[in-house]
Amino acid sequence: MATRLDKTLKRELSVNGHAYIVAISPEGLKLTLKGRRNGLEFKWDALIGGDAALAAALSASIGNLSPPPADKTGSSAASS
Repeated sequence: MATRLDKTLKRELSVNGHAYIVAISPEGLKLTLKGRRNGLEFKWDALIGGDAALAAALSASIGNLSPPPADKTGSSAASS
């Protein structure tokens, strides 16, 4: 018998060298870059109804969950 999900469960995972946090709650699923607050959030009814695929495609098109760009060495300061 499966355990009922009654509180948020968070786990870290690594994809292509970037750390992400997956939070599974009774309301839905949230995927964020580690150290960030905003990410992709899906309600269970949207996942079941198929609306989540459309939302994921839209978020991907605007770069909502893109990893931060790599720091470049020798960054220049603003000149006056």
